[in-house]
Amino acid sequence: MNVDKDTIKAALARIAHPRTGEDIVSSGAIGKISYCDGYASIRIRAGGLHDDQRRGMQQQIAAAVRLHAKQAEVALSDVHIEMTDDLPDAPFKAEQAPAAAGPARGSGTAPGGGAPAPAGTLRAKHIIAVGAGKGGVGKSSIAVTLAIGLARKGHAVGLMDGDIYGPSLPTMLGLGALDTVVRGKMIEPFLVHNVRAMTIGKLVDADKPLIWRGPMAHAAFKQLIEQTDWGEVDYLVIDLPPGTGDVALTMAQMLKLTGAVIVCTPQKVAQDDAVRAAKMFQQLGVEVLGVVENMSWFVGDDGKEYDIFGRGGAQMMAQRLGVPFLGAVPITMSLRENSDRGEPTANFTDNSAAGIQLAQHLNAMVQNVENQVALASMRQGHTQPTLTIS
Repeated sequence: MNVDKDTIKAALARIAHPRTGEDIVSSGAIGKISYCDGYASIRIRAGGLHDDQRRGMQQQIAAAVRLHAKQAEVALSDVHIEMTDDLPDAPFKAEQAPAAAGPARGSGTAPGGGAPAPAGTLRAKHIIAVGAGKGGVGKSSIAVTLAIGLARKGHAVGLMDGDIYGPSLPTMLGLGALDTVVRGKMIEPFLVHNVRAMTIGKLVDADKPLIWRGPMAHAAFKQLIEQTDWGEVDYLVIDLPPGTGDVALTMAQMLKLTGAVIVCTPQKVAQDDAVRAAKMFQQLGVEVLGVVENMSWFVGDDGKEYDIFGRGGAQMMAQRLGVPFLGAVPITMSLRENSDRGEPTANFTDNSAAGIQLAQHLNAMVQNVENQVALASMRQGHTQPTLTIS
């Protein structure tokens, strides 16, 4: 496998145009591609696109070319992307993103069809989405904790950072010093804390903002699912972006989920948005496994408790919605420190007064989720949703 003009063009054909959803090659947006001795240059006809659309397209193009070079085991020195104001050669089909209608969940085909993805198979007995109505409630922390807790119980677990706008896993799992490994056309997940993990944060430059509209977000999420060699897992935990946007819709169309976990803090302003998230999943036909109340209280190093945000609000919200309450998780100084250091497993093994209390609540939450997954699987009459990519 080599890197040249034609192979780069094929790699770019996987990127959706921000205004049409069609790939940028078929849409006529590619003006010129050149490659020589590790230097790639691409000219894009970007007429009619907003600045954020242009930036998002640039990021996706650079990521696609760098990934292609890794797959080909070719050292890539630089990717130069020039945006012109010319309109694409092919006319825009529409001024909107593709229609939401798509194939049955679990089919492995993107909504609206498209070119086949690289060969591979994701075999997951249970797929759990972790979502929240708003940011800042510790959704990613709960997703990481849930994945590690399930792995500590002997399960094979995958953890996908679907929060493509603000990926947290590189920091929380300590992935900074690790390089992305590509074998053939598939990305190898990172094996850390006995969990197989993948995040868009390791496929793009760490310091660049991810400003992506719907079709771009869909393409990025699809790449994480279809081009990661997840193998066979008991649980795949997906950390979603906050809110009720495009990524959740894409996920519901692509995958047959066992259910969703809603993360909420106790205060009313967080509850309002969490209710919207819960109803979104229900509208998409995804069972709500329950609600986790995060940062329910603060535990000092001496074991003393402080109800900073007020305790029990999310539990009452779960009762109003008629969904299970999966547990309350306190916040401690060590919890924050372990997350910043990329050592989340330490949250289960801290022998301090605060650490013991935290571990008890984390283990209880993981057990409750496991119980609800078993019940949901029985109700749904399935044991192994499978995404086949061919």
